[in-house]
Amino acid sequence: MATNVIIVGLLGFLGGAFLVGAILGAKVSAEKKRREKEGDEIINSAKEKAKTIRAEAKGEAKAIIRDEKQGLEREYQSKNDKLANFERELTKKEVKLDQKIEYQDKLEREAKEQKDRLKIQEDKLSEKEKKYEAREQEYAEKLSSVSGMSKDEIKTELIKIYTEEAKLDAAKEIKRIEEDTKDQSEKSAKKILSTAIQRFAGEYVAEQTISSVTLPDDGIKGRLIGREGRNIRAFEQICGVDLIIDDTPGVVVISCFNVVRKEMARMTLERLISDGRIHPAKIEEFYEKSKVKFESRLRDLGEKAQMEIGVVGMHPEVLKMIGALNWRTSYMQNQYQHSLEVAFLCGAMAAELGLNTKQARRAGLLHDIGKVMDASMEGSHAMVGADFIKKYGEHADVIHAVRAHHEDVKPETVLAHLVMAADAISGARPGVRKFLKESYVSRVTDIEKIANAFDGVRKCYAISAGREIRVLVENEKVSDESTVVLSRDIAKKIEEEMSYPGSIKVSVIRETRAVGIAK
Repeated sequence: MATNVIIVGLLGFLGGAFLVGAILGAKVSAEKKRREKEGDEIINSAKEKAKTIRAEAKGEAKAIIRDEKQGLEREYQSKNDKLANFERELTKKEVKLDQKIEYQDKLEREAKEQKDRLKIQEDKLSEKEKKYEAREQEYAEKLSSVSGMSKDEIKTELIKIYTEEAKLDAAKEIKRIEEDTKDQSEKSAKKILSTAIQRFAGEYVAEQTISSVTLPDDGIKGRLIGREGRNIRAFEQICGVDLIIDDTPGVVVISCFNVVRKEMARMTLERLISDGRIHPAKIEEFYEKSKVKFESRLRDLGEKAQMEIGVVGMHPEVLKMIGALNWRTSYMQNQYQHSLEVAFLCGAMAAELGLNTKQARRAGLLHDIGKVMDASMEGSHAMVGADFIKKYGEHADVIHAVRAHHEDVKPETVLAHLVMAADAISGARPGVRKFLKESYVSRVTDIEKIANAFDGVRKCYAISAGREIRVLVENEKVSDESTVVLSRDIAKKIEEEMSYPGSIKVSVIRETRAVGIAK
């Protein structure tokens, strides 16, 4: 009985133990599955994070590559722009060098031609000298046989005779050479002057070709330049000027030889600075507005000039060009005021002569209009201005007077001579241009002193503000032919001893007076 109880107890204990083991096994198996599931979830989550990290890394890498690529492209474009600017500068220098070489070749050709002409003249003079020697021998033999004079006496007489003849022939030859070279000299002189002007940039040139615009602060300079220089390039292209932005505080500089374009660019820049919105579209908009306003201002000035001289009916384009003369100067003389003055002088002289005063004033007002024409138009300002007013229906006499006022063509009407005279009076009278009174008086005195020093000169007068000197000679000492030689000698002496602007005309006057007395 007791044994059975023990057996039953043992069986119960073993059954309980087995049950506990089964329960524990089931729990371990469930825990294992749970952990395996958690592990799978962690692995899957890690894979998803890895994919996300890879995508983000790939996007960042693409952005870095894109930024680097853009930076390299900008650097490449900047270098290309610098290279293009360098190539343009190099091309300009090559063109200038070619022009200088061409001009030098032309001077050499002209010098060679002049040398050839002088050689021909030298040969002619040698032939004449041989003829004179033969004639001298012939005359010596005849005179010796006829007059009974000695050879030395005959020689002395012949030398005197032939010396006078040689002087007369030389004077005639000088006069002929002057007439032959007059046409060629003007063209050469213009080229020489233009070359000298291009190589010289004095204070006056700087004053007339640049304008300074004051800035409220230096921060605007960066906005005027714009990103990669787009604003300054647009401004220069639209306005046709150079905009100089440097380290000078508070100002920028506009540079242009065309004073009208320079003034419109200045107005445009001031509008931009005042508005504050600086970009290519605004630059173009403000330039068009400034252009309209400035052209209206030019027309107003032209109409004012037209009313002042009492003429009507001028074309609006002609009036604009007259107004533009207000921004043009010659020897510091304002050409707008100069044209009005010439118009009044022409009208006054025409009234004295009984001519058409309105037509004379019209010609005087328009005579220098070619000075504001575009530089691309070829020819002197007189020729260019005449062609311009001809296009707008001006009278033929007015056109001819404008064309001939500097003798580019021969003046053929009284009106043309009136315009020439009025232009000379307005430009040459003392004080109208930038000359000091002391230097003017000193120059005139020196000119007269040089002329008075020559033998045979009775009196001399410097006129036209020292641009012309008239010399009166004694007719007993100076012959008609000798006046040519004397004028050349005086001019040469003035050239050697004096310094002066422009040219000085030397006129030698010889007169014969016959006096009769009635008793």
